[in-house]
Amino acid sequence: MIKSFQEFLEKAYLDEIATAIRGGQRHFVISFSELSKFDPALSEELLESPDDTLRAGEIAVENFESFGEIKGFKLRVSEMPESQKILIRNVRSNHIGKFISIMGIVRQKSDVRPLVTSARFECPSCGNILTVLQLDEKFKEPSRCGCGRKGKFRLVSKELVDAQKIVLEEAPEELEGSDQPKRLNVFLKNDLVSPISERTTNPGSKIIINGILKEVPIPAKDGGKLTRYDLMVEANFAQPVEEDFTQINISDEEKEEIMELSKDKKIYQKLINSFAPNIFGHDKIKEALVLQLFGGVRKVRESGSITRGDIHVLLVGDPGAGKSQLLKRASIVAPKSRFVSGKGASGAGLTATVVKDEFIRGWALEAGLLVLANKGLACLDEFDKMSKEDRSAMHEALEQQTVTISKANIQATLRSETSVLAAANPKFGRFDPYETVAKQIELPSTLINRFDLIFSIKDLPNKEIDDKLAGFVLKLHQNTDEEKADLETETLRKYFAYARQTSKPILSEDALLAIKDYYVKMRTSGMSEDGVVQSIPISPRQLEALVRLSEASAKIRLSKIVTKEDSQRAIGLLDYCLRQIGLDPETGKVDIDRIVSGVTASERSHISTIKEILRTLEKEFGDMIPLENILIAASEKKVSEDGVIEVIEKLKRSGDIFEPKRGQISRIK
Repeated sequence: MIKSFQEFLEKAYLDEIATAIRGGQRHFVISFSELSKFDPALSEELLESPDDTLRAGEIAVENFESFGEIKGFKLRVSEMPESQKILIRNVRSNHIGKFISIMGIVRQKSDVRPLVTSARFECPSCGNILTVLQLDEKFKEPSRCGCGRKGKFRLVSKELVDAQKIVLEEAPEELEGSDQPKRLNVFLKNDLVSPISERTTNPGSKIIINGILKEVPIPAKDGGKLTRYDLMVEANFAQPVEEDFTQINISDEEKEEIMELSKDKKIYQKLINSFAPNIFGHDKIKEALVLQLFGGVRKVRESGSITRGDIHVLLVGDPGAGKSQLLKRASIVAPKSRFVSGKGASGAGLTATVVKDEFIRGWALEAGLLVLANKGLACLDEFDKMSKEDRSAMHEALEQQTVTISKANIQATLRSETSVLAAANPKFGRFDPYETVAKQIELPSTLINRFDLIFSIKDLPNKEIDDKLAGFVLKLHQNTDEEKADLETETLRKYFAYARQTSKPILSEDALLAIKDYYVKMRTSGMSEDGVVQSIPISPRQLEALVRLSEASAKIRLSKIVTKEDSQRAIGLLDYCLRQIGLDPETGKVDIDRIVSGVTASERSHISTIKEILRTLEKEFGDMIPLENILIAASEKKVSEDGVIEVIEKLKRSGDIFEPKRGQISRIK
């Protein structure tokens, strides 16, 4: 077997192994398909008896005289045959001791810790040195020496290697119906836990593990062993399957195609048309989602402060308007994405949690959606169905792009550099333009304010639009290939990834002035002629959103400079959103407080008016003020009855007033 391996390695990999050894590596990856072509019998032996076969290959490398003295060399095997690719749920006892290949998503990851592989003992009686291989979980000592001595041998030395445990979970696409994803423990050693290799196995990564399936004894409470065993894969090779925007491989031919597309004057419209060709209309939203996938530029300053480049988008609207379809399409187009819906996610499931881990005998950190989607896209459908506690857990992740957890003696900060695309239905079924977004989906205003763009999708009868929509949908049912995209999905993915990798545009003076002028103009529009602030149309958060959107627009052309046209495109999108969800129907002006705080400037004015009325009437009626007199006084100041009732309810909740008797109002002093 050693001789066969020597012949194979000498013929196929001799120069590459020599280069690796000279570079300080003590491992080398060989192709199983190459081995099977050279020696089918040897490749079959590798699958059936992997431990012995791999050791033979490693001895073969160590025996090459040209390499000098080598110890601890490891052979890694890639490109496993289809017959050995096993779903995690299909792993059985007949696979124990065999070389298999599994694929899944990393859900848990332990710290790297030293592991004893062998230990040397000295016999006190005769001085003989005994070497014991540490193959089991429990540390073993020699049972007896050749001289006849039993027990109590002196430990001379031990060999340690770095080791780590991960938990691999089935990928969603492998599940059917109501199947629950299965998990399998994976054990990594040596070069597989090096700082470079560790990036491959971070929580959220989708990877292929080639390794040997082994049984692990389950200890009983009394110290013995159960008849039931656990399963674990001792990894030989780890390969990433799903890569993020910055890691996806793009060939030279694809780069040329992308560069050519970036010069196309119609590239903006082509991207919008290709994003979701089977969804009618919503061009503004499609444009926003295209910009979201390109993203802005993440800025890390010398002071340590970080400004996110990821763009967050929230869709609020009527049921059946196509929100979920847009989210699904976005998750398909993005190079790395995660999709979750409604109550299928909890706060821990969105961010991170600490779980009890029997394998490592302690607590382990388990990443949630926003961490799993790091450097990718997180799609949250039915956002309104999540509990208040779950959504509030997202505050840090959306702005600081980190998830901090402190539980069970584990303090950790995880990265969540993720673009979030969320969709929600109004609680009363239809979107009400006269009510604030916060009240309609019961989101904390502080969370709503972290979204760069918020779109309202209204399903209103319109003969012309309805006619086009009906024709479009019916043609799709008649012919599924009716609507052709300008760019294929794979081309879109590569385009987004390449732009993220290479383009870091900087604001030009013209772009900067355009954004500044719009911001100042909007701020001053909320003031009356005598300088009184009537509303605040825009806040600094929207200013930063404009910068991110402008940078994303420049990335489409792979430009190094953000032009005035880019900033105008961003201004157009933001202005469209503000006028949809931030327009105060009472004043006819944009009021950012309809989004930020849920209390508009006109409502604050009404509150101030009612408080003043209460103070005035208190002098006439004493502590108990009749409600009817409040209504009369308010009508004189042009505050409607409904407005008065709403303000009184708010003041009750805030603890400013109470109602000792029905129809009687008292101030709390």
